[in-house]
Amino acid sequence: MSENIIKNYLKDSIAAFRNYKQMADKSIEQVSDEEFFHKLDDEDNSIAIIVKHIAGNQRSRWTDFLTTDGEKVDRNRDTEFELIDDTRESLMTYWESSWQTLFDAIEPLTVEDFEKKVTIRGEEHTIVEAINRQLTHYAYHIGQITFLAKHFKSKDWKTLSVPKNKSAEFNEFLKKKKEQGEEKSHPLAAPQEFADLNK
Repeated sequence: MSENIIKNYLKDSIAAFRNYKQMADKSIEQVSDEEFFHKLDDEDNSIAIIVKHIAGNQRSRWTDFLTTDGEKVDRNRDTEFELIDDTRESLMTYWESSWQTLFDAIEPLTVEDFEKKVTIRGEEHTIVEAINRQLTHYAYHIGQITFLAKHFKSKDWKTLSVPKNKSAEFNEFLKKKKEQGEEKSHPLAAPQEFADLNK
């Protein structure tokens, strides 16, 4: 991989992580405490549990990212799916600190770092494989958070994407941004920007 490709990949990956976090944050902001902890059924996970699991995964995967296995020996994954004296405030504090651990690990990566290998559960990964593994994992769970929040809010949901019947207007929005010489938005960010304008 050339240096420019690596730099572009890293920039895009960081933007994707930030936009997925923003999507989750904007979803969580819309729900009450009761909705935050509510499970649709006994086999389902609440938003609170998904938040706890993502944060636990991030703490494990991104702490000492380049030098230790991504599955830390002190991680107890099973307890991430239990609520033990957890409050919304404590979980969101854990959420924020774990995302910061991710960004502290990924933002300083150099082109040379992409020549290294890391392990997750003893399996060797390239840096690209390790990043992609976590990016797809978080997208999966953040989709669940967004789905649950939208379900709870129903008609009061403040959309985070292109509103219904607004696709043509969204295309025009992108066209105007380009004509005005604005920097291209990340594909995850542009729909949220447009949704904010239409609130």
